[in-house]
This record gives sequence, C-alpha cells and structure tokens, in this order.
Amino acid sequence: MPKSPVKSLLERHDKLIHSEQMTVASHVQREDEDWWLNTLMIKGFDVPFKYKRKKRYQSLKGAQVNLTYYPCDEEIAGLSFDYMKVVRVKRS
Repeated sequence: MPKSPVKSLLERHDKLIHSEQMTVASHVQREDEDWWLNTLMIKGFDVPFKYKRKKRYQSLKGAQVNLTYYPCDEEIAGLSFDYMKVVRVKRS
C-alpha cells in the first residue's frame, strides 16, 4: 500500500510538524509581486502560519484545516519574529 503524501514528507524531513482539525481564526491574503502571501491565525496559537500561492485562494476563516509546517523566524528592523512556514494546507 503506498504511503500518504503527509507520511512520506514527515519521514524525509524531521523538523516538519503535522496537525489536523485546526480551526482558522483569521485568514489574510496580500499580493507580493507575482505571489499571494497568505497568513493564517489558528485558534490556540500565538504565532502566524504563512504560505505563498500563485493565485488568490478562497477564505479559510472559520474552516477546519490540516497543516504541515515547520517553525521559522525572521528578523524585521532588528527584532526576531517567530512564525510557522506551511508546506501543505488542506481543508479537513
């Protein structure tokens, strides 16, 4: 039986985290050159979940989603900010 895409990703990348049935509190999309930068805030988390898409996506606000992500940080104006970089998002 073939492995699911999530299981094969988790086996290849040890820092990846997979969470299911997460509720989206807010979903913001903004244009960044040729890409759409999406930011999700998830109930129970204080850090944003970010991902890019080539096209605008339907709003996920209030939806239940399955996310595969890993922790990252970025420096803006000398301050370090934590966020989660999403590699896979799917409605549950």
